[in-house]
Amino acid sequence: MHSLVLRIVAGSALASLCAAAPTLAAEGRAGGKLLLTDGITTVEGSAGGGIASWAVIAGQETNAGVGGAASATLIALPDFTLTSLGGAIGIRDRIELSYARQRFDTRDAGAALGLGKGFTFGQQVFGAKLRLVGDAVWDQDRWLPQISVGVQHRRTTQGAVIAAVGGRHDRGTDVYASATKLILSRGLLLNGTVRLTKANQWGLLGFGGDRRDRHTAQFEGSAALLLSPRLAIGGEYRTKPDNLGFAAENDAVDLFAAWALHRHLTLTAAYADLGAIATVRGQRGLFVQLRSAF
Repeated sequence: MHSLVLRIVAGSALASLCAAAPTLAAEGRAGGKLLLTDGITTVEGSAGGGIASWAVIAGQETNAGVGGAASATLIALPDFTLTSLGGAIGIRDRIELSYARQRFDTRDAGAALGLGKGFTFGQQVFGAKLRLVGDAVWDQDRWLPQISVGVQHRRTTQGAVIAAVGGRHDRGTDVYASATKLILSRGLLLNGTVRLTKANQWGLLGFGGDRRDRHTAQFEGSAALLLSPRLAIGGEYRTKPDNLGFAAENDAVDLFAAWALHRHLTLTAAYADLGAIATVRGQRGLFVQLRSAF
């Protein structure tokens, strides 16, 4: 198979890439997606940004094959640590199946909360996503974005603690719809997602609460700028329900840089602000992810 090395800079070089898109698509049968256009991996295992799901499908394969991705994510906050190991399979750039296992360590804050030092919550997230219409990369002559719908089923540990703080369930299911548009001539990616959820702190503190026990619509937004074929910078914003009376839940935001170290390896670093978690304020820290894709 022939390979083609792309050297893109902002502006006119990206416009040249648009003109070459049909040729690239024909040659991109095995790992044919452009670098970084399949996103990274969310903390929930799906393709997207770090905290926001996108309409793109995991893996580097086009509609001619099966691809996938695996990732390890660390969010180091002043009082808590979240780790997530995730994996996803992309089938013909149409269907995505994903999985993530999360571990939330309360460290010293666990003792102050009456849980015990180093008390941990865990969660498994099983996901599926279907691309309905559009292609974020190759539909440059159309205004229509790539649109996908998805579902994520979550199973959380520590059900007794969740019930004690007002959580109603230790399992829950989200559904969402995402629209992603890549404007290659400007090196700009835009994404918007609407999610129906009743997860507390992304499900780590259960689902529903004493204040509310129903699904509500939440928003996830992302914007990224391709500075080169291997480097993208951007930011994300995600709203969250506020179901538990004992602790207000804040929205999440991050500013990130994603660097394609290799065709199959991406390193992402971000400043993440998750607000207050379980009454502990000021949870701002470092998001780091290493992701391999094929």
